[in-house]
Amino acid sequence: MSLNYKGRNLLIDNVSIKGIANKNITPFYVYSYKKIRDNYESFYSCFEKVSPLVCFSVKSNSNVSILTELGKLGSGADVVSEGELLKALKAKISPKKIVFSGVGKTDSELRLAIKKRVLLINVESESEALLINKISKKMNRITPIGIRLNPNVDANTLSKISTGKLDSKFGLLSGNFLRFCNISKNLKNIKISAISVHIGSQITSIAPYQRTLNAIRKIIKLSKINFDYIDLGGGFGIQYKNKDKKIDIKKYSNLVQKFQKETDCKIIFEPGRYIVGNTGSLISKVVFIKKNGKKYFIILDAGMNDFMRPALYNAKHQIISVFKSKKRINGNIEFVGPICESTDTFLKYKNFPFIKEGEYVAITNVGAYGSTLSSNYNTRPLASEIIIKKNKIKIIRKRQKISAII
Repeated sequence: MSLNYKGRNLLIDNVSIKGIANKNITPFYVYSYKKIRDNYESFYSCFEKVSPLVCFSVKSNSNVSILTELGKLGSGADVVSEGELLKALKAKISPKKIVFSGVGKTDSELRLAIKKRVLLINVESESEALLINKISKKMNRITPIGIRLNPNVDANTLSKISTGKLDSKFGLLSGNFLRFCNISKNLKNIKISAISVHIGSQITSIAPYQRTLNAIRKIIKLSKINFDYIDLGGGFGIQYKNKDKKIDIKKYSNLVQKFQKETDCKIIFEPGRYIVGNTGSLISKVVFIKKNGKKYFIILDAGMNDFMRPALYNAKHQIISVFKSKKRINGNIEFVGPICESTDTFLKYKNFPFIKEGEYVAITNVGAYGSTLSSNYNTRPLASEIIIKKNKIKIIRKRQKISAII
């Protein structure tokens, strides 16, 4: 995180959050450009010896201003829809640095990707490959594709975000993968350029990645194809609280270096959460505080429509008071939102710094899968997004007007 107290006031990159909140309607997202830059550069430096193409996972945060900043740092984009592709292009990311992934691409999405000449379309099924070949033939193109391998590897993460096991909808199991390699010889308007894998998200152990590399080694030998790229996906986990396990990226980079020497392929990564997860906070106002029995409910103006991860994944995001107090509230405390759902709850504490109605809190580490998962549920407008760069405040998405949704 880029949060720290100066006296009693919480700052993000030396800018007062209370000062921002006094001028902007809550809730709003606020990001640290410095932290985004530092995370990207740190990630790249770990893998510098393999000179990877880093394709930022747009699904994790699709704000065009953030994509633009990442593009300036050298990042490409991993996209999974027409909208994400158009956002990446709007951010001036070169099509030759864009990988189009996803299990259910539509005809129009494939046409756009082929028209824009993206680096790779990662194929998830034989039917998709046949459709790409058909469209490419009509457009007089030879389209480079990657085949997504399902390595049947347990990522040791939450089941809802595990994508590389036997029963997953993603990719082709080894037998189907090899059969497709043979079929593709008769498809003249596609070129198999890559193997693609992605085994899950919020992964904090190196072991699943090591098993995945071994699965790729095996499939390369059996397929007898000279691949140009190996897309190793992303999924790198972050620490949501200090006690969380931290992934050993340096150790993984050593494995990848050895792997690249064996395969002589260009390496692609698709990090998202690892780049932006700990760079943003959701700032919310305390609307009411009520006590039912022995339990305190701190009711915020941010709800599950603004930030879905706690309701969807039971994710635990630490909450920090914007004004530091020496006093504490003791007892059962639950931070909840205004939405008419019992799942509209953020976090429970046994004690918390004393806070009053009208004051602000920061829900932390929401830079990934925060704004991108937000909705208009209960007919509520989308929150604004703000970035801090060189101590300057910039609104990068205006708060949605209620007139736009009624």
